[in-house]
Amino acid sequence: MNKLNSMIAIAALAITFTACKKDSEEPIIVVPPSDGATLTLNGKTAESNYTNIVYADLSTDKSVAVDRKSWALGFYSGADFKVVINQSFQGLAQAINKTDINAVTLDDAKASMVYNINLLSSTLTNAVSLVDYYDGSLNRTAIATVSANESDNKVYILGLNGSYTEPNLYKVRILRNGTAGYTLQYAKVQETTFKTVSISKNTDYNLSFVSLGNNNDGNIVNVEPKKAEWDLHWSYSTYKSVATTSESNPYFYQDFITINSLAGVSAAEIITTSTLTYTSFSEANLSAVTFLNTRDAIGSNWRVTTGTGIKTDRFYAVKDSAGNIYKLRFISMGVGNDGGERGKPVIEYKLVKKDNT
Repeated sequence: MNKLNSMIAIAALAITFTACKKDSEEPIIVVPPSDGATLTLNGKTAESNYTNIVYADLSTDKSVAVDRKSWALGFYSGADFKVVINQSFQGLAQAINKTDINAVTLDDAKASMVYNINLLSSTLTNAVSLVDYYDGSLNRTAIATVSANESDNKVYILGLNGSYTEPNLYKVRILRNGTAGYTLQYAKVQETTFKTVSISKNTDYNLSFVSLGNNNDGNIVNVEPKKAEWDLHWSYSTYKSVATTSESNPYFYQDFITINSLAGVSAAEIITTSTLTYTSFSEANLSAVTFLNTRDAIGSNWRVTTGTGIKTDRFYAVKDSAGNIYKLRFISMGVGNDGGERGKPVIEYKLVKKDNT
């Protein structure tokens, strides 16, 4: 009987201790998404009006500026093995029919389409193959999917920063490093030995980034915020030279808005009418909105590309990766009489629908 009483006492003590321990744990605090704000995207420095890529997270009213030339290649953290080139650094890439990087010479580079290319030439065709496709799909990148079969992975000529001659051209080859990362081989095209970098996948981020072409070659660098912590970015970028022609040659220019499509962000353009304005737009209007999950869902549509300036007849609905929906409009970009400063566009946004899942 005494033994039974002792067991009951021990059990009661254990229950009491567990309950006290649970009660003493700090509560999980869920921060509600921002109701809206006005945000300045600071891409300007003393160097130029478009030095930075500026990432914005609407639900936290935060922006982060990163030197647009700080990286050359981005390595996908998802299940597949994809590599992107930096469209803000005027990256171009083309495969060479060789798999030994040391065997690729300056003559190979000179025979490539990348070498000394003039994107404004009236006779240039198929230059779209040298860039990641304009909608951001990983199914159509300039660098092919990295194969598990090492012999399938060719060397690429990589050009950066709008200068596509030696000594600024690189040769790169990318291999899988098991199932959790990549191995990058790189050298300048005129060099006879290469260096390697190991890149691990980090699923908190869309991509991991490696620097080339800016006196920081081969370093893994911090660029994007965590994939759940940004919705769009403003930058210098690469896009179609003819907006209405899907296969047109690439063109480089300022003030491009990219949405975080890899993390599930989507957006829709809404043209104002006499009865539908930014101010009047509400949750009741969402049923008529079709969201696009391509990187260029906003793109350059918010401004006039010939002469530049904000288009005041439209605004955007942005659905973040958590499901919150904001309406967003551009206030100024420093052109004409908008009162702004070039390189520091201002956006205004308001929560329309909070995610309730």
